Amino acid sequence: MMNIILKFKNEVVKELPIEQDIYTIGRREDNDIQIENLAVSGSHAKLVREGDVLYIEDQESTNGIFLNGSKITKSVLKNGDVVLIGSHTIEYKTDIKLPEDTTKAGVRSHSMNETILLSPADQQKILSSTEKLDVLGGMIILEGSTDSKEYLLKERITTIGKDDSAIIRLKGFFAPKMAALINRRKDGYFITHSGSKELKINGTKVDQRYDLKDGDIVEVAGIKMQFFIKDS
Repeated sequence: MMNIILKFKNEVVKELPIEQDIYTIGRREDNDIQIENLAVSGSHAKLVREGDVLYIEDQESTNGIFLNGSKITKSVLKNGDVVLIGSHTIEYKTDIKLPEDTTKAGVRSHSMNETILLSPADQQKILSSTEKLDVLGGMIILEGSTDSKEYLLKERITTIGKDDSAIIRLKGFFAPKMAALINRRKDGYFITHSGSKELKINGTKVDQRYDLKDGDIVEVAGIKMQFFIKDS
């Protein structure tokens, strides 16, 4: 069994069994999986099935694709993987067990402007759909223009950017569509920058994922905010 679940803000939009070799993903109506969002390119990505193996591949889209918080070009998908496309997520579910060397196949490329890759163990901890998320945190906006002054980070992936569907939505003409991603896991949160926008934590530039701690000061895309852990 191989299924994908398309979600928007944690709400299920569509569940689709993988029954053909190629599925195209994008904003145009002729795609197998259409995502009507301006952050999604007309032809954004594709899923390719080769036997028991499912790949996802970026189609030179404007905003790219993110696998479990890391920007990738092409990758084998494993059970529980979550792909971010625009402001939608695609979650992969399968009961097929693949050899370890198969799951390492594919191209998981990155540059200095992209987030580092997570280990399979981290991926399972972060986005396993059956995992109970014990810690609830939030952000208080200290400086900069956003549509609110305080946010609870309830979703597994919180996007920061100008796009209307971003959870922490930036204002201003030069604000990027996507500036950073905050991933929620069982025991806490981590943040990664997206694109070319610089990310600073407590005044220090960060080029890779950072595990957020209560009281951390985060600066990205012209906003300054403080992370907090909400009392139970």
